[in-house]
Amino acid sequence: MSISRVMKGDHQRCDHLFSQMENDANADDSCALNASSQLFFETIEHHFGIEEEILFPLFEERSGLSGGPTVVMCHEHRQMKQLFSQMRRQLEVKALADFLATSDTLLILMGQHNAKEEQILYKMMDSTLADEAVDLLPRLGLPI
Repeated sequence: MSISRVMKGDHQRCDHLFSQMENDANADDSCALNASSQLFFETIEHHFGIEEEILFPLFEERSGLSGGPTVVMCHEHRQMKQLFSQMRRQLEVKALADFLATSDTLLILMGQHNAKEEQILYKMMDSTLADEAVDLLPRLGLPI
């Protein structure tokens, strides 16, 4: 089992929840949208927390790369969190068209972000943290 496999699986889970949220928005089903958006935001924020609180600091410590790819990923997390806040406000005021426009922006940002993590950073983590993966992966609280 590898970090990249587990984290890519969590990306896929987040993508599925995002898709459900967008489907609910496009169907103009406010009850379903409130539930699916809450689940999506909680799940992706948990994903970011795993990276920012566990994986990134450990990777930086073991690799000595403290100003590299993890800094870029954290910056992108902040950008996405701003979009989450914007989308939550749009839901509160029932601005569905604005919500969908913001979700389109988020979709592009998430796609680019996930590709960088999956193709570069997670592979670096697999290599750098290989000896610790067996003990590390269960601590992430994700399906292994």
